[in-house]
Formats: sequence, C-alpha cells, structure tokens
Amino acid sequence: MEMIKELWAFLRARKKFWLWPIFIMMLLLGGLIVLAQGSAIAPFIYTLF
Repeated sequence: MEMIKELWAFLRARKKFWLWPIFIMMLLLGGLIVLAQGSAIAPFIYTLF
C-alpha cells in the first residue's frame, strides 16, 4: 500500500498522469497471467493469444 501512495505522490507532483493507462494495463495483464496459471478458464485465456 505504501508503494501505491508513493507512486500517486510521484505522478501528481510531476504531472505524469499519462502513465496511468500503462500501469492499469500492466495490472490487468498480470492478473490475466495469474488466472491462467491453474484455473479452469486457462484454456480460454490461452486462445486469446
């Protein structure tokens, strides 16, 4: 949680709001990878790529 607070402070102080979509996509892809590791929906996720 501390890292998120520091990231927000950095982005707000330096006006780097254009980086947020990049971070959101990285989180979504990371979540997709975690889901694909050993779940029942893994075959459906693999067909996307």
